[in-house]
Amino acid sequence: MNTWDLDPAHSQIEFAVRHMMVTTVRGQFHKFTATVDFDESNPERSTVEAHIDASSIETGMEARDAHLRSPDFLDAATYPELVFRSTHIEPSGDGFKIVGDLTMHGQTHPVTLDAEIGGVVANMQGGRRAGFSASTKISRKLWGLTWNGALESGGVLVSDEIKITMDLAVVQADAAKTKTLVGVA
Repeated sequence: MNTWDLDPAHSQIEFAVRHMMVTTVRGQFHKFTATVDFDESNPERSTVEAHIDASSIETGMEARDAHLRSPDFLDAATYPELVFRSTHIEPSGDGFKIVGDLTMHGQTHPVTLDAEIGGVVANMQGGRRAGFSASTKISRKLWGLTWNGALESGGVLVSDEIKITMDLAVVQADAAKTKTLVGVA
């Protein structure tokens, strides 16, 4: 098994949530790290750990972003980081299920990600690069994110369900050594 480090320039973590029951608001976290211990021969033996800076949330509207960072939602001042740690990975159709623990807003609960391996290729620096995508849906109330507003027409301002998608590009951790060895040979 090899450790692979995140390539942040080619990775993203996004979310989507229904607003006023009829539209979807999308956003991203711009600051995060991830480490993947990837076993190419037996992907189910791999592990994933991601750390997300709660204050890096962005939806394209500063007032909404400030509200999402506030105690009404993520409370980024008190809980500055969201953390995902895989507990096991299992084959599922053409992809995998990554089961792990998500800590957010001071609470930890299990989540399951539907994931696929985009591929593994040689990169331009002489090392190796891999790509992964994963998605899940969570109930924000499970993590204590319960702020909401009732609508006169019925329903709520912000839905409970949050869709999360991740696209991660990773580079084999020893890529610099590989490049040096290739250059010497």
